[in-house]
Amino acid sequence: MNATIEFVESVNETTLLIDGGQAMQGWEADLMRRSGDILCRHGTEFMEVGLGLGLSALHIGSRPTTRRHTVIELHQPVIDHFLAKNPTLPAALKITHGDFFAMLPTLPRASVDGIFFDPYLPAETRNDPAFWNAVVPPMMALLRPGGVFVPCFTTQPYFLFLHFFDHAIIERRHYITYPQTGYTGATSGHAFIQCYFTLG
Repeated sequence: MNATIEFVESVNETTLLIDGGQAMQGWEADLMRRSGDILCRHGTEFMEVGLGLGLSALHIGSRPTTRRHTVIELHQPVIDHFLAKNPTLPAALKITHGDFFAMLPTLPRASVDGIFFDPYLPAETRNDPAFWNAVVPPMMALLRPGGVFVPCFTTQPYFLFLHFFDHAIIERRHYITYPQTGYTGATSGHAFIQCYFTLG
């Protein structure tokens, strides 16, 4: 996939653009780190889908209890930018270039304690129930008994994954975006961090 990758970096803004869309911004740092904290409560070996600015990847990989954290990123320029900014990585952190959804059938079952899921998906994909019905069950199969699935926060009470899992916890946190952020619907409000559980 040959997407156009751009980074906007200034004193007031850090933005990753993929094909012109705002894929991730620096104001998300608190929410990403908190999501990582919730994930790390539930094991020591994790997988992350989508690197973005690497905020959650560094946080999870740096936790003293994390033994292994593998991040799969579709776009090599995103990886290159992250490594240029962070030449020395935590020992537990490994960045892999690849298409997670193409790799999914080959990934070992019951191999991780938790998945942090934040790929940049086109609107037609993320709004397609058939896509989720096809990919969520094999993602669940990667989890060990009692494993958890933490998707990217949402700024609306939109709980797409609830019917796939046995139960969930939801944490509400305040956010403030950049003035030009276009993907939240408001420049401040409450975000919802979700953690879904499989049976243990």
